[in-house]
Amino acid sequence: MISYRSGIKDARRVIVKLGTALITREDENGLSLGRLASTVEQVSQLQNEGKQMLMVTSGAVAFGRQLLRQEAIMTMTMRKSLSPKDILQNSRLAIQRQACAAYGQKGLMSLYERMFQQYNIGVAQVLVTKTDFYNPDSRKNLQATLNELLNLNIVPILNTNDAVAPCTDTDSEVSGDKDGIIINDNDSLSARLAVLINADLLLIMSDVNGLYTGPPAMEGSRLLYSFCPKEESQSITFGVRSKVGTGGMESKVKAAAWALDHNVAVIISNGQVDKAILNIMDGKKIGTFFTNTPSNSIPVDVQALKARDGSRHLQRLSTEQRQAIIYKMASNLIDYSKEILNANKRDFEEASKIGLKSSLISRLGLTEKKLQILSTGLQQIAEKADVLVIRQTRLADGLMLNQITVPIGVLLVIFESRPDSLPQIAALSICSGNGVLLKGGSEAKHSNEILFKLMQDALEPYVSRDTIGLINTREQVSDLLQLGKYIDLVIPRGSSELVKSIQEQSFRIPVLGHSEGICHVFIDKEADLDMALKIVRDSKCDYPSACNAVETVLVHKDLIRTPFFESLIELFRLEKVKIYAGSRLSSMMTFPPPLASSLRIEYGDLQCNIEVVDDVNDAVEHINKFGSNHTDSIVTQNRAEVGISTGRIHARGPVGIDGLLTTKWILQGHGDTAREYINGDKKFLHELLIPANVYHRSEQKIRAAQI
Repeated sequence: MISYRSGIKDARRVIVKLGTALITREDENGLSLGRLASTVEQVSQLQNEGKQMLMVTSGAVAFGRQLLRQEAIMTMTMRKSLSPKDILQNSRLAIQRQACAAYGQKGLMSLYERMFQQYNIGVAQVLVTKTDFYNPDSRKNLQATLNELLNLNIVPILNTNDAVAPCTDTDSEVSGDKDGIIINDNDSLSARLAVLINADLLLIMSDVNGLYTGPPAMEGSRLLYSFCPKEESQSITFGVRSKVGTGGMESKVKAAAWALDHNVAVIISNGQVDKAILNIMDGKKIGTFFTNTPSNSIPVDVQALKARDGSRHLQRLSTEQRQAIIYKMASNLIDYSKEILNANKRDFEEASKIGLKSSLISRLGLTEKKLQILSTGLQQIAEKADVLVIRQTRLADGLMLNQITVPIGVLLVIFESRPDSLPQIAALSICSGNGVLLKGGSEAKHSNEILFKLMQDALEPYVSRDTIGLINTREQVSDLLQLGKYIDLVIPRGSSELVKSIQEQSFRIPVLGHSEGICHVFIDKEADLDMALKIVRDSKCDYPSACNAVETVLVHKDLIRTPFFESLIELFRLEKVKIYAGSRLSSMMTFPPPLASSLRIEYGDLQCNIEVVDDVNDAVEHINKFGSNHTDSIVTQNRAEVGISTGRIHARGPVGIDGLLTTKWILQGHGDTAREYINGDKKFLHELLIPANVYHRSEQKIRAAQI
């Protein structure tokens, strides 16, 4: 059974139920041919892709009423003595529903047949009554007929035979079918059919977006993107049903719940939305998905709203109050280090048992030293908890215009493996005044849960704990990526596959992230060669799974067949780094390393490419061709300026020239390595040399202050 939206694309046998309100014109007189044609087109596409499609359709009564009204007007014996208005009124009273169904059914089926013929698909009409389901023999025959049609690649089109069907069930029929649902409309009919033919998915298409917590027009009513009928906490208030059709939302929910109990996945959605059926089948967040799996959590849209409320409260705090939150986050990491490490140990053991990739396992581990470094880092973040005045302009005497930094709103941050990312992201969000929803890797589940709780504990008593939220499943992430109304920026941190997936799924929400970490170190002939070896060791071996670890070392051609090159190869051998040669290096060596399968590859572990280049310009050309614009280094004593483009994100607010510009970081150093700073051999100063203007929240006004 399909338990999550991600599994919908694998559904093979699908029933599409079309409600009267969807395919009937607003004046109730005839069919909406445009919507009907769109539905047929989508069903045909899925049928031609190999799925077995079945349709349950309303519309016969409306179509018959349209035709019979015309007939009635033409045959009125008193047409000359009655006004057109009287004729129309009398015809409405005279035409019975059963007669409309009988007359309209043949026309409706003929219309479907012509529409499906455009896509080379055959259709079959099957009219049923309640007795066909209540009687075991009739039910068995119906099941065999439908299965045969589906296997012959024919689309069965079903409807109740309203011309003869009784309006109520007899006591004997109901008592003889104890396990079934009473068929009162096409919603219950489609549910019975779905179970009868073992359908994978039932799509109930109507003129509403799905199931709401109350009538859609009611203030505060919220669309439920997933619904578990077994969760008693979900209270639903139903409004009046549509003026057309015999069902209503309450009927749809009952039918969906019954089908779900019999292992058929169900979605209630709006068929008026463009390509709604195809988008549902692609797993997109459309309509209400019925599930038997309790969420055990607040709906994601509610979490996002709570995070937004928390962000607004954060913005009203003083600098000292936000600093207090982050300092508490930092101290919690030390005070509860034992509990954190115990949870991390569980994650580590479970990851090892399931054979998780070594690159992911290496990111997973926490130690006392890591927690201490993490705590110190959070304290440093707290010191920056202020809003910068980027520009201050005096427009006129007494009229001052200030451009200041402001929070983005609500962030959705997705990261893999590294549980130490969670406190960092939480602290940065609080520092900047943003609410945040966090989704860590499942392999760090236990670590993430305790770290999340500790970060939430630090928020009190200043702001709500819900200012930061924890997302548990990929399905929830997929849901959030469709909610541009609630999420302002998505930041994925992890593999290129993760980032690409997020970018593809995001709907009108900007994604800030690199898709790959294909990083380079170029060693020039004029480099300090001892420094070069130190940089290569640090950039490849210190943290090989990091996204800024080097994947290809580019060596100046004059350094090949020198003691330095031999030292480079020996360094990799001692560090157990597997080497692959580029095509140029391979052609220059008698016994080269294995040829690299690609020079555009992110290993994420102790593997590395080596290639030869002519000079710095050749190196830059190589990097621009094979790199990912992440982190690239040049080791040389010959000062040079090079341009390697990086990713860009658009500006916020009115866009002039400044809005079309972004920034680029150029780091110039003398062989500094991360290890030297971790070990304490060198220290960060963070000494600001250029004065900046600061907005002091405690004074609730803007004033210039020298840092």
